[in-house]
Amino acid sequence: MSRAPDLLPRDPGGEGWLGAVIAVLCFIACLAAVSALAADRAAHGWSARLRAEATVQVRPRAEETGDAAAARAAETLAGVDGVEEAQALDREAAEALLRPWMGEAVLADLPLPHLVTVRLSPEAPASAEALGAALAEAGLDASVDDHSLWRGEVERSAMTLTGLALAAFALTALAAGAAITYATRAGLAARRREIETLSLSGAGEGQIAWLFQRRFGWLAARAGAAGAAAAAGVLALARLAGGDGGLSPALPLLWSDLALISLSPVLAATVALAAAWLAARRALDRAWTTPPGNGPAGQGSMQ
Repeated sequence: MSRAPDLLPRDPGGEGWLGAVIAVLCFIACLAAVSALAADRAAHGWSARLRAEATVQVRPRAEETGDAAAARAAETLAGVDGVEEAQALDREAAEALLRPWMGEAVLADLPLPHLVTVRLSPEAPASAEALGAALAEAGLDASVDDHSLWRGEVERSAMTLTGLALAAFALTALAAGAAITYATRAGLAARRREIETLSLSGAGEGQIAWLFQRRFGWLAARAGAAGAAAAAGVLALARLAGGDGGLSPALPLLWSDLALISLSPVLAATVALAAAWLAARRALDRAWTTPPGNGPAGQGSMQ
């Protein structure tokens, strides 16, 4: 079996197109895998930031100003266990937050709520109930928003993005396996005479199947490396163009994502080996169990 390359001559045209298809599929699979990882990373980052903050809206009493009520609320919340810092938001800071959305013209006459921003302890954050109880005990009319609604929406959206990216990865892997399976069966049918010769020389099904496994395994590994290189180039451009977080904060990219992409040749070769083995064994079993005169030793084909 040392002369396997001579027994299975190369087919530059057909195998070249198959390699191109596998490379494109690996490119898509790499981008899908990185997108899934980035979406999960973004979800955890956003959830952590939302969990570490709370916002309190204070409604002043008739005998005190809004700024005084907000300052008193900030002082009260600063003493609650699980709160690292509480700060009243003055009008200038509130206008700065609203300016990108409302414009400069309407801000002067716009009534703004009196807010207190609360930074919670990451180890043991105070609950919204604890903050509300402290404000009520201090005689303040206030509403606490711990961002739990937004946090749930962010986590659900990230899970959806991750699921879609993983589904795209699985579909591309299945498409690569289907393409390799088809190519293996076509190769078996086209090389029927060589297989007959190997069979008459005493080669078993496993040995013949290994010839096709090795051929398409190497082909898929090279194509997977090409697809991974293209995906790594796109990732590097996005990372360099977008700074620390990549082009979009919604999908933050890291240089460590290149390690995930580097697995593409191994995974492509594994899929190719499995697909080629299954297709070859099925085709050989079908051909060698065909009655004489209709099988590889007769007049039939291995379709």
